[in-house]
Amino acid sequence: MVGGWAIAVHGGAGVDPKLPQERQEEAKKLLTRCLNLGVSSLRSNLPAIDVVELVVRELETDPFFNSGRGSALTRKGTVEMEASIMDGSKRRCGAVSGLTTVKNPISLARLVMDKSPHSYLAFSGAEEFARQQGVELVDNDYFITEDNVGMLKLAKEANSILFDYRIPSVGLNSCSVGAAATDSPLQMNGLPISVYAPETVGCVVVDREGRCAAATSTGGLMNKMTGRIGDSPIIGAGTYASELCGVSCTGEGEAIIRSTLAREVGAVMEYKGLGLQEAVDFVIKERLDEGKAGLIAVSRNGEVAYGFNCVGMFRGCATEDGFMEVGIWE
Repeated sequence: MVGGWAIAVHGGAGVDPKLPQERQEEAKKLLTRCLNLGVSSLRSNLPAIDVVELVVRELETDPFFNSGRGSALTRKGTVEMEASIMDGSKRRCGAVSGLTTVKNPISLARLVMDKSPHSYLAFSGAEEFARQQGVELVDNDYFITEDNVGMLKLAKEANSILFDYRIPSVGLNSCSVGAAATDSPLQMNGLPISVYAPETVGCVVVDREGRCAAATSTGGLMNKMTGRIGDSPIIGAGTYASELCGVSCTGEGEAIIRSTLAREVGAVMEYKGLGLQEAVDFVIKERLDEGKAGLIAVSRNGEVAYGFNCVGMFRGCATEDGFMEVGIWE
């Protein structure tokens, strides 16, 4: 998978092994649709930064994952979304947090990068900027799904926070995968609640010119405190792009922030001289000292790499030579 353009997408890491087959197929169908959208755009010579925005917008519009419509809910039952985008060829970035009415958070992050003197806007300031820029706004109810309302009720009753990689936990401690996921006491519709928990989305692209870009969008944790900010909007943690690579992460946000996970991939490529997959493997094993996470990455040479330290990760990729795959498990 070397040379030419390449694209990878993810829909979150730590998939519950009991995920019903129909939900697996629904996820794969959505990822395939988004990959095809990205491939068509790359074949039309759209720049990498435009492609990552376009693909993540598509993911935000579908309620299956945890971004835009379908975002996780705060303790108050509201949605506070966040996103970031980075153009590696120009080292430019934009990020937003605490959004409650912006239909596509990733596009507001792009506008922060392109139309503001800043790199990061949050909460009321970000919402005001959205109104100034004329982006599409909707009522907060638009983002709320029946499944998420049910999960929030159960999570609150259990005094539990649901991480965006589908593992229930009491408090904000690090979680394990396996027994904790399959034997969860929290059940909805006769299945572990972790089967329904929504997940972060992301996209990384390198175009024919070797320009790398990355974008990540999320609703965060189910039953999170209002005002909580995760890794997804933090450049260097959940999202990073440079002349060498583009990276988007997913998983336990607090652990990803402490590890500056996305930036570490580029750093070990630059300073250790590792290839993309080697760098991803090294970072997941050596830099993520606690917590569960995964990431997708592309290099300026058209390589694609995945890495995760949990049961599975919704992901897919395509390259200019015709290769395409969508997967969940190892």
